[in-house]
Amino acid sequence: MKTDSHIEKILWSIAFPGFGQLLNGDLVKGMVFIALELIINIKSNLNKVIVLSFYGDIETAINTTDYQWLMFYPCIYIFAIWDAYKKSGDDEIKYSFLPFVISAYLGTIGVIYSPTFKIGNILLGPIWLPIICFFSGALIGMIIIKIMSKK
Repeated sequence: MKTDSHIEKILWSIAFPGFGQLLNGDLVKGMVFIALELIINIKSNLNKVIVLSFYGDIETAINTTDYQWLMFYPCIYIFAIWDAYKKSGDDEIKYSFLPFVISAYLGTIGVIYSPTFKIGNILLGPIWLPIICFFSGALIGMIIIKIMSKK
């Protein structure tokens, strides 16, 4: 079933990269994103790391993470979300790619620094720091769009 709602496609892509592409009718691209999601998820131990992070066992999460694989995840994840949004046909905002690009970049930086970055005495680990970086990147991108649209 095809929909005109870019919000729906963004939310499906957040839930699982590739689903937004399937909704857009891009079956091959959707299957590629799904395959990449599964490969990176399995190779980086992402599901185990998510569970450990939610339980607060950050040290074990860090030791369980395969960072060589997890480094790919932020860019694939955000690109799949952006692609589903862009292909939905509802993109009329100039520079709308900026929140996605900055989120992917900062999310990757978050993965790099996640084994050592602390706020106070709290180690954030491979899940919480990249998530904070994702949201920070989206906010920075939206602020830049606001500034640039005033010019």
